[in-house]
Amino acid sequence: MGKTIRVAAVQAEPVWLDAEGTTKKTIDLIGQAAAEGAELVAFPETWIPGYPVFLWSYPVYQQMEFVARYHANSITVDGDQLRRIREAARENQISVVLGFSEKDGGSLYMAQAIIGPDGETILHRRKLKPTHAERTLFGESDGSGIKVVETAIGRVGALNCFEHIQPLTKYAMYAQNEQIHVAGWPCLGILGNVPALSPESIIAASQTYALEGSAFVIMATQIMSDEGARKFPDAEGGPTPVYTGGGGFARIFGPHSGLISQPMDPTEEGLVYADLDLAQIALAKNTVDPAGHYARADVTRLIFDDRPKKPMIKPEEFDSKEFEDLRNEDDGIEEASVFA
Repeated sequence: MGKTIRVAAVQAEPVWLDAEGTTKKTIDLIGQAAAEGAELVAFPETWIPGYPVFLWSYPVYQQMEFVARYHANSITVDGDQLRRIREAARENQISVVLGFSEKDGGSLYMAQAIIGPDGETILHRRKLKPTHAERTLFGESDGSGIKVVETAIGRVGALNCFEHIQPLTKYAMYAQNEQIHVAGWPCLGILGNVPALSPESIIAASQTYALEGSAFVIMATQIMSDEGARKFPDAEGGPTPVYTGGGGFARIFGPHSGLISQPMDPTEEGLVYADLDLAQIALAKNTVDPAGHYARADVTRLIFDDRPKKPMIKPEEFDSKEFEDLRNEDDGIEEASVFA
């Protein structure tokens, strides 16, 4: 048995549609995790300012009030809220993986940041493709966010929500020798009666990631109280009709896929903890390593483009290889048009 790393997964309710209130709660939870000896604390998807439950609660024409509030309470990567969270990480000497709605100009993105114990942002990523109704509010990303980064406690990566059922996205992460994975999820207490969106299916997806990737998986989830469900009321002022109660299912799985944390009640706020021994990963991979010795590159391979893509580019932003790639893409378009 090697050196153990203590980690924490958040199971808590955000201050709905309130960036400032949720930031203060974030800093408190960082302090709690550090006080319990955690070296990393993981937060859910769009923790700040809470998952946009209104997307599933109302027809589009009735969402405008909520959309405006959500934009106003989304944060920027260089803004005051994230600066204070980075300072809290540094003061508590703890790594933080934060999920938040990121505002960039007039667009929003489902972002995650991996912040080191020195308060520096090691990775800023965006959800590759928002899921279903989310696409009416959030923009897409590119392959540059499908990344595993080296940290003081190991190789760490993060994905949001249903990115965990995208086989090729997962494989790109597995192939980067990920050791500690953060699975950010929203409140599992909405639409819980839909089988594909149920807590059982979502827990299974997170556990499968641990099995396939031979990685420790930290599953962080939001919860929703009865009072919180009334932040997105039905016509009579009652709780949102998609609310199915509680929704907290924070878990930590080992690289053999076994549960190594003690679950809390789905309605309870707090943190779940586990001690990770990274030496267990080699034993798990000895059995199956889909991106290593268990791969068949002669039969199936993944083509992975991890270059960042921007809507506007200038020649000086390219290196010679990228110019060549762009020229080849243009040639391919022209050639295709000739033979069409």
